Amino acid sequence: MTTPPRPYALLSVGELLADFIGHHVSTSLLDTQDFRRYQGGSPANMAANMARLGNKVALVACVGNDNIGRYLTREVTEAGVDTQYVVADPFEPSSIVVVSRTAGTPDFVAYRMADRCIQPAQLPDSLLAQADIFHTTCFALSRQPAQDAIVDAARRAHAAGCQVSIDANYAPSIWPDRDQAWRILTDYFKTGPLVKVSEDDVTRLYGGPQSPETVLTDFHRMGASLVCLTLGADGSLVSYDKGAKQARVPGRKVDVVDATGAGDAYWAGFLTAYLDGYAPANCAHVGAALAKMKLTRQGPLPEHINREDLY
Repeated sequence: MTTPPRPYALLSVGELLADFIGHHVSTSLLDTQDFRRYQGGSPANMAANMARLGNKVALVACVGNDNIGRYLTREVTEAGVDTQYVVADPFEPSSIVVVSRTAGTPDFVAYRMADRCIQPAQLPDSLLAQADIFHTTCFALSRQPAQDAIVDAARRAHAAGCQVSIDANYAPSIWPDRDQAWRILTDYFKTGPLVKVSEDDVTRLYGGPQSPETVLTDFHRMGASLVCLTLGADGSLVSYDKGAKQARVPGRKVDVVDATGAGDAYWAGFLTAYLDGYAPANCAHVGAALAKMKLTRQGPLPEHINREDLY
């Protein structure tokens, strides 16, 4: 007897916030003079990107009961995401992040308010059972009460047969207690997640550069079933079957217009190919193709993307 398909390809959980991104390229926020407003937040971007690829996606998030929150919810809805699980908090304003426009890792300052207010009631078992993949980020896990709510939901999602995923986008400016971050990630990794992590994330998480072998060994030992280490212009390294197999995908030369959101584009492409049954190396190629599309344009990805063009 075949199992019927679940309604949602992805249940993305975490921050939906406003990015105020530098209008002109600069070295940092110190010399960024003017900004443009965009819908942001890695889980929200993931949801929107996967919806643009034709996936049925739902977002669990918290915004303020204000016009920024209404703008954010409208933008994600228009991208094709089911936003019925986005809650407007009556007490906290919508969160914002101020970001420099740069060809490398952006300089940013986050003003955390409503995004951290995700509650357990937003993540009932009945919802978790409807998703193929449950996804979140270090940003979302860095503050209470969202931290406990998301970790507990990941456990229940795993128990319900849902594949767990995380972008381990650790930043000390978001999560100053590095030891606590490791404890929470260790707990989360017990669900056997698919993990995306960049070289910059690794340096911040460990407090210094580490060899890929160290990272992959540590993450698999913690429970990760697959680890995708993105290496910027050098491509990516995918370790899977709990570390028994690896695939190296070389990078391609890209004339970068805007690096903001490239990681979310990559992982959306990767997970879409994963759900379509492709091998990890092929998933990484699809992720790289979508990341290239994002890197070479300002603002979000096109409204609709034919995923077959990426395969």
